[in-house]
Amino acid sequence: MSERAAVFRRLHVPGDPLRLLNAWDGASAKVFAHAGAPALGTTSAGVAFAHGRADGGRLRRVELVAATARIVAAVEIPVSADIEDGYGDSPHAVAETVRQITAAGAVGVNIEDADAGGALYDLGTQVARLAAARAGAGLEGVPVFINARTDVYLRAFGDESERFDEATRRLRAFVEAGADGVFVPGVVDLELIAALVQATAKPLNVLARPPKPDVAEIAALGVARISVGSGPSRAALALLRRIAEDFLAVGSFATMAADAVPYDAANRLFG
Repeated sequence: MSERAAVFRRLHVPGDPLRLLNAWDGASAKVFAHAGAPALGTTSAGVAFAHGRADGGRLRRVELVAATARIVAAVEIPVSADIEDGYGDSPHAVAETVRQITAAGAVGVNIEDADAGGALYDLGTQVARLAAARAGAGLEGVPVFINARTDVYLRAFGDESERFDEATRRLRAFVEAGADGVFVPGVVDLELIAALVQATAKPLNVLARPPKPDVAEIAALGVARISVGSGPSRAALALLRRIAEDFLAVGSFATMAADAVPYDAANRLFG
């Protein structure tokens, strides 16, 4: 695990960002690894959907840890786990979540600064929670990469004119608390992304928002990680829905047959 953690850390290169695919089960993890992914993240939304639940803290911690362990076991590359807000408001709860997720084999964690209800934690509370996450990771003796996320832009908190200052204030405090990288989902404006890169000394992670900006445009700004979040999971759900509608409403197998992996090839992938 320590070697995987070191590999994962080295993959964060400003200007040559880690293209992080986010898996939700062992099958998606295998497919992504087989396609050449150097590392994987998990997606809390995708994992929740795979359990038949909505996103937003509706999984129990034990379910998240078990799902992460299955993803880790399916591949030989580093895995970083999306642990939402840490499964508890208190620093102690966050530390225990990080300890358990590290014991499950994850070498990175993604921690949000908004609770399950969508409210931002006050900065002092979030700093204490991140410091506890660092302590929890240390209990397993693994140099876990802590990616500290702010939802200031994603959830459009406060006045638009004040969001940059609030986001950067939070990011700098998160770094002081021990974060190895920072994550600002919800930003697509290239000038804003460039300003965020300059505002913190740690690797910046942004969330892909197709179709633009593309990877090359984001990389040129000095971003160190681009993740896809629940996008692939939701795309897979859309395909399943088309297959079902084609079969049930039309009586056709065309959608299912169009891009299906042959049985023998699928068996070899998972063998």
